[in-house]
Amino acid sequence: MGFYQGPDNRKISGGLKGKHRDKRKYELGSPPTFTTISSEDIRVKERVLGGNFKVRLKYAATANVIDPSTNTSKKVKILEVIETPANKELARRGIIIKGAKIRTEAGVAIVTSRPGQDGVINAVLVKNEP
Repeated sequence: MGFYQGPDNRKISGGLKGKHRDKRKYELGSPPTFTTISSEDIRVKERVLGGNFKVRLKYAATANVIDPSTNTSKKVKILEVIETPANKELARRGIIIKGAKIRTEAGVAIVTSRPGQDGVINAVLVKNEP
């Protein structure tokens, strides 16, 4: 199964339009990277357009957490995914994306980076709600 992101060759009625050109290499997509919690960090290096490389974080054990009150950062262990505003199902499956609330050894933090795109988890510590 391919991940094609080029123009759609279908009419509203469901019929095919006339094909005016072949698919292009730059229209090729890729499956989403679902970063899950593991005992160690595992990264995958993937070649993308222009000969560049994208580092994808497949499995995560630690996060770089910033404490805004003291303005310091620490590398701490991730314990669980609490919630994901984008999709509740992702939190149930333990998938970490940008905006997800995670429980760490330092406390509850919100992920500010995109682990599937950046290859690292950066998070900001939030005050514990009473």
